[in-house]
Amino acid sequence: MLMTRKTINAAASGSFTIGGDLTVNRIGFGAMRITGNGIWGEPKDSEEAKRVLRRAVELGVNFIDTADSYGPEVSERLIAEALHPYPADLVIATKGGLTRQGPNKWLPVGRPEYLRQCVEMSLRRLKVERIDLYQLHRIDPKVPAEETFAELRKMQEEGKIRHIGLSEVKPEELDNARKTIDVVSVQNKYNVGERANEDTLEYCVAHGLGFIPWFPVGAGKLLRPGGVLDRAAKQYNATVAQIALAWLLHRSPVILPIPGTSSVVHLEENIAAAGLKLNSDEWKTIEDAAKDFVAN
Repeated sequence: MLMTRKTINAAASGSFTIGGDLTVNRIGFGAMRITGNGIWGEPKDSEEAKRVLRRAVELGVNFIDTADSYGPEVSERLIAEALHPYPADLVIATKGGLTRQGPNKWLPVGRPEYLRQCVEMSLRRLKVERIDLYQLHRIDPKVPAEETFAELRKMQEEGKIRHIGLSEVKPEELDNARKTIDVVSVQNKYNVGERANEDTLEYCVAHGLGFIPWFPVGAGKLLRPGGVLDRAAKQYNATVAQIALAWLLHRSPVILPIPGTSSVVHLEENIAAAGLKLNSDEWKTIEDAAKDFVAN
């Protein structure tokens, strides 16, 4: 059964240890949506955004994912305003390597000097001396990947970065990166209805890497009224978004969903997915429907 809002806690999602020393509850918070439309500028209600962040921590979330490009800069700043000084167990992951040209516009830049600037500015905005998990937002095709990775390794050796992750990569790119850096996590697009990164997930399972799915709730036509997710949601007095998040938690113990929102009510609904338990037959029905959807 789904836990009520009064009893929900992210700890019900289980835990995962990032990089061998950062243990977090598996359902976290993605701080992209606390910015303005198009992930650009200030949010409509900055105080509500900060309430969302504080409520997430109250509900047991100890893994928050952000990026310098969210706003840009806005998300990181709001996290510090809302939560600093941080709880001892809170892990804040941020990203660098995407530049912004306007609402919903993103271009990668992986030059070593630019990434160093990204790290220095994130340290300042987040008010930390070291970033727990620093993720390369995208590999820049215009820059030799080895140069980008070498700069990340150098900053790690200098103590500015604790662990390194990558975003939107395939297994062969991970193999190449791991020749230079110790990769502990991957952040790729993945949800019950979009499974193009299944091979990368399996790579993470095989190598013990955290897999952080962005756009975790998207499921396309699987979300339609009367569909398999809708039927399961009605049976469990849940929402289809909660079923989609619960499926990710069920799919693999290395998956760390980071649903994001700018609403406290929506946040509470997302975290409640941690307490949603379906039986094996019900999961199989959803899985079979998802496979048919992907195949067609």
